Amino acid sequence: MTTAVETPVLSALTTLRLGGPAARLVDAASEAELVAAVRDADAAGEPLLVLGGGSNLVVADEGFGGVVVRDARRGVEVEDADSCGGASIRVPAGTPWVDVVDRAVASGWVGVEALAGIPGSTGATPVQNVGAYGQEVSGAISTVRTWDREQGRVRTLALPDLAFGYRTSVLKRSLRTSEGAPSSFAPTPRYVVLDVGFQLRLGTLSAPVAYPELARRLGVEVGARAPLADVRAAVLELRAGKGMVLDAADPDTWSAGSFFTNPVLPAEVADTLPEGAPRFAVRSARPESTTGPSLGAVDASLVKTSAAWLIEHAGFGKGYGLPGPVGLSTKHPLALTHRGDGTTAQLLALAREVRDGVRDRFGIELEPEPVLVGCSL
Repeated sequence: MTTAVETPVLSALTTLRLGGPAARLVDAASEAELVAAVRDADAAGEPLLVLGGGSNLVVADEGFGGVVVRDARRGVEVEDADSCGGASIRVPAGTPWVDVVDRAVASGWVGVEALAGIPGSTGATPVQNVGAYGQEVSGAISTVRTWDREQGRVRTLALPDLAFGYRTSVLKRSLRTSEGAPSSFAPTPRYVVLDVGFQLRLGTLSAPVAYPELARRLGVEVGARAPLADVRAAVLELRAGKGMVLDAADPDTWSAGSFFTNPVLPAEVADTLPEGAPRFAVRSARPESTTGPSLGAVDASLVKTSAAWLIEHAGFGKGYGLPGPVGLSTKHPLALTHRGDGTTAQLLALAREVRDGVRDRFGIELEPEPVLVGCSL
């Protein structure tokens, strides 16, 4: 049974602790209730925000003049698990992502162990092809069942349909028109995720470790494997050291995670960066094998560099803007934090200052990673 709360304040529902009131909040306890809430909002022409963990949102101080729908479903359904085909699981969109990773590691399911500690819901992971430490969720997803708001029906999207790329998918791209303006579906994609199917290999050792920092922490070479539990623990340690594991007592974690995506540049543009600028291979989002997209085919025409490096070398170090209600994390320059008693307007002003400073110094335009609701850069 759906439950409604009048005039919820979105600052209480986002990890940034920012955002004004919404007109209405609906909690859906079943798939039917979720679809009905979405369908009814669209039929009434009411703005719609389907909310997961609130960890990737920046909401305007004025709030959101529409209905906010939360998926209250939880769980992991094991459809099949054998040594030949691996583990096929299906997860309702509302399930916290950390629960999925913890279950996978405990069960000996390989392919998401490096994605430990990422906040938010499972349904949000395919939208921006969540990734960290050399893994992306696209390397483990088999299908995504969705409610297609345009066609008014349930649609199952297979891996090719999802058109995954670096921090993007067909789901995320539906938020904008071909001209780059917000689409009629925004701030929720055309396709509302109902559940996500994963295909995971069985084993006690991780997928090949593709990220040098993680390999060093584990004491292995890049491309080697390590025990699943060790990889999860090492990732959690690395994330905590950067303020990227939610902690109510640590204002460095009161953020939307990485605020800007790492720029993917033409190789000739990357060659103009100063010596010492990080350079990472850009690999296919679709793996050539089950090792995951981080070890897929390399596109030699592109180079990924570090947004954090660009920010620091443009003069915005850790803790920039502090003391004050908003500022860069004292642990990682890529996280814009709200320390309390601040506003979304203040946070966006800081984001613009950082973005413009990087553009002026390096000629590179940083793109925001969170979804901006009722506001823009």
